[in-house]
Amino acid sequence: MSGFSEQDHTYMVRALELAKKAERQSEVPVAAVIVQDNKIISEAFNAPISRHDATAHAEILAIRKACKELSNYRIPNTTAYLTLEPCAMCAGALVHARVKRVIIATKEPRAGAAGSTLNILQNDNLNHSCEVEYGLFEKESAEMLRLFFKSRRK
Repeated sequence: MSGFSEQDHTYMVRALELAKKAERQSEVPVAAVIVQDNKIISEAFNAPISRHDATAHAEILAIRKACKELSNYRIPNTTAYLTLEPCAMCAGALVHARVKRVIIATKEPRAGAAGSTLNILQNDNLNHSCEVEYGLFEKESAEMLRLFFKSRRK
């Protein structure tokens, strides 16, 4: 974790707080925080169950809010802090939004699209590529997800 700044730690802590909020609402505990110029411009947590919307992933909701905040369909020079590796839909949205940097707490080995099953965020065939870093609060995020799904199986 030595390559992460104090600001990176602060924003990922915020993302983990939001993931806990999602869990309290019986959503999968995943969250996203988008930062530009060292300021949070949007944040969101998973809400597909409560919204009855398969696209209401934390990343999509945060990107939508950021675009509105900046009055632009692209959000260049931003960093997205994600508690879980994004799926293909969310990774595609991050690329289309031109997010510069993506910091991911933990991998998603079954559906992750930032290197686990495929790599949309750094695909040379696409017209944009994101800088990607893994592992900031990895254990905390993975444990939160593990305990959530363990409780759901009971």
